[in-house]
Amino acid sequence: MKPIWAICGGLALLLGTLGIPLPLLPTVPFYLLAAFCFAQSSPRLHKWLLEHKTFGPPIREWNERGSITRRAKILATISMAVAIAISIALGFSWRVIGLQVTVMAAVMLFIWTRPEA
Repeated sequence: MKPIWAICGGLALLLGTLGIPLPLLPTVPFYLLAAFCFAQSSPRLHKWLLEHKTFGPPIREWNERGSITRRAKILATISMAVAIAISIALGFSWRVIGLQVTVMAAVMLFIWTRPEA
């Protein structure tokens, strides 16, 4: 089972990293998933991720307090708004845009109701 957890952690880490420049992919949720998977498979990789200069602090905050920094909340909100604007600019159907708005509104509600780190 450990190799499967390690592969899942690696894929989650890859998707989270792709989410940095791509506004449609979330970053932190994939890093949280990677941390969980690495905790099941590799103490070394789990420790590396938790101690990483950039990725470690939000993961630790979430694990310890269930909190999200104001900066992360603002960046997530801006990223979602940009994704919707891109969809409109590319001429996506209003059904697709409506679905995006609905899902992103639910995500923003969740994010903004979490305590701040």
